[in-house]
Amino acid sequence: MDNVSKDERHARGRLQGLVRDSGSSLAALSRLLGRNPAYLQQYVTRGSPRHLDEPDLRKIAEFLGVSPRVIETRQFDDAGYEAPSRSRPGANGDAGDWVEVPRLPLDASAGPGAISAEEISFDAFRFSRRWLREMGLEGADLTAIRVEGDSMEPLLRSGDEIFVDRHKRAGEGIHVVRIGDALHVKQVQASAPGRIALISANDGYAPIELARNEVEIIGRVVWKGGRI
Repeated sequence: MDNVSKDERHARGRLQGLVRDSGSSLAALSRLLGRNPAYLQQYVTRGSPRHLDEPDLRKIAEFLGVSPRVIETRQFDDAGYEAPSRSRPGANGDAGDWVEVPRLPLDASAGPGAISAEEISFDAFRFSRRWLREMGLEGADLTAIRVEGDSMEPLLRSGDEIFVDRHKRAGEGIHVVRIGDALHVKQVQASAPGRIALISANDGYAPIELARNEVEIIGRVVWKGGRI
């Protein structure tokens, strides 16, 4: 692993140890990512690629039940963002002043339920770190997806872009949830013990009550944007 720092070697070692402790293998996890079975073995032993792509990193972290930062090889500052490189200034100033929020080709249904697609970013919103701080979103694990349907009107309209903070998966509020293969955006409320209710803002849609283990909470909706 030529030209690989000590911190990078340690991060790759942690990944190898976590995979081993999980009872899985680097080859199996590579296949889970849709990669060549040797992909993660080469990453760990040869440092190729130098850094994991963000979608791959997130999938691996979720599989292992750890924070992405535990196995990330990039250097982060105290706020959890990639430390700026002096050799790569951005067009609008130091790259460290900006944070990209990946857009995923997914629709969170405010209606009958959107089938989830592959969670690979196809675009990104770029925001200043200062704006995120002012909005109370500094340090959030944000992804952007589009709302489809009218069950959350007038709060959320079809076509709105929403930011989902994957760090916020507990408690009540408006969340993106997965039921089977379908994604929904609903207000989540506690119901009877072991059950939760999914509430629509539109009175034309009845509440949905399900067992807690039937619903995967992806994250809380923390921001929205859309056309006027």
